[in-house]
Amino acid sequence: MGVSSDTPSPPSALAPFNYPAFRAIWIANLASNMGSMIQSVGAAWLMTELTRSHLLIALVQVGATIPILLLGVFAGAIADNYDRRRVMLAAQTGMLIVSAILTVTTWMGAITPFLLLFFTLAVGCGTALNGPAWQASVRMQVGPKDLPQAIALNSIAFNLARSAGPALGGLLISITGPAPAFALNAISYLALIVVLLRWHPEVEPPKRTPMLASIATGLRFCYQSDPVRRILIRGFVFGTPAITFQALLPSLVRDRLHGTETIYGVCLAAFGIGSILAALFVGNLRRRWGSDRIVSASSLVYAAAMLPVALTQSLPIILAAAFVAGMAWVSTLTTLNVAMQLRSPEAILGRCMAIYQAVTFGAMALGAWLFGAIADLWTLSTAILAAAGWLTISAIIVPMLAPMPGRDEGRIMP
Repeated sequence: MGVSSDTPSPPSALAPFNYPAFRAIWIANLASNMGSMIQSVGAAWLMTELTRSHLLIALVQVGATIPILLLGVFAGAIADNYDRRRVMLAAQTGMLIVSAILTVTTWMGAITPFLLLFFTLAVGCGTALNGPAWQASVRMQVGPKDLPQAIALNSIAFNLARSAGPALGGLLISITGPAPAFALNAISYLALIVVLLRWHPEVEPPKRTPMLASIATGLRFCYQSDPVRRILIRGFVFGTPAITFQALLPSLVRDRLHGTETIYGVCLAAFGIGSILAALFVGNLRRRWGSDRIVSASSLVYAAAMLPVALTQSLPIILAAAFVAGMAWVSTLTTLNVAMQLRSPEAILGRCMAIYQAVTFGAMALGAWLFGAIADLWTLSTAILAAAGWLTISAIIVPMLAPMPGRDEGRIMP
């Protein structure tokens, strides 16, 4: 059960696994994330075979994230007005159907760059609908004391998939082509759908309000809460340049390293392994140093990791840089996520998390488009160096203008 103690020692990082619902959903989500990463690798590499445009290749990342910006606040209102479990079921089922259609289209040889972007966008819409309900449901799975650890473990699940999924996806694509990778992703949704069908949490029926009024309530809270507003600013400022590494990595592997889809998968795996390591320790570091130092230092580390990516053609060096970048990526996003959840009222939690995701992932969509365009207009190195420069300058200036909230500032959870 949940950890409860009068001693000041911090709760165990693995304490959420004592909750059966969390444990089952975590395992199923790991399988689903694995499939999603395999499909992501397949889509990104398939685009390199369909076009030479750096912008179109980067737009694969845009397609995955822009729906979170455009639909996120609506998805948040849906999560707060309806049964969150049913919302997640609808989203997972929709993504399964889209992935199955993508599989058939690719297998028939009918896929084009714009069709691929359309399917990526459709899956992104499912992600946008699922995200706020998923984030808000974590409180339904664990006790309040274990919430930060549960968020960190969910990050580990994603990054375990990020570690193994890309390498497996690259190997699978090199042997069979992208269609089987897309099929495997479609199948992976089934595990989470089955677990959600069997999960029946005891929750109060949500009080429904008109959609626009519901959205306005969430927006008003996020605007009026100074701690929340600063978290959103930090998410936007980090997300815009940080996505450049992942968005342009397929082009980097193809054009600079002259590598294959397997090399691309290995680079993403290095990023994922770094992410897992950071997720295991970021909670302790956050308690020791505070959120503001973690976010600022991680931005500087991420910027430093991008320099060798821009300036070298050595695969070992790029793998090491990807590992470091993964650590900085998860340290920042996990810290922002925890800070947002702890400062959002339960009644509007879905809307608050949707607004956070819309701002942060919308910034990533903007950054993927912006730095993809810079790569087309100038060079890959110029785009990556520009993103590193943005991260460096923002890490120095933004903490003075929008510091992360203090430990108890604006905190709502006990």
